[in-house]
Amino acid sequence: MNSLLKREENQSPIEYFLIILLVAIVIIAILVLLGPQIGSIFNKVT
Repeated sequence: MNSLLKREENQSPIEYFLIILLVAIVIIAILVLLGPQIGSIFNKVT
């Protein structure tokens, strides 16, 4: 149990990078899928 707690406290920068990369990929995928719809909304406003 103690080694598990140590592991959570000492996360490497690579793990943080992988989390940020995963979040960025999800955001980009959402924007690609919803991009045309968002663009048409802005076109209707203008």
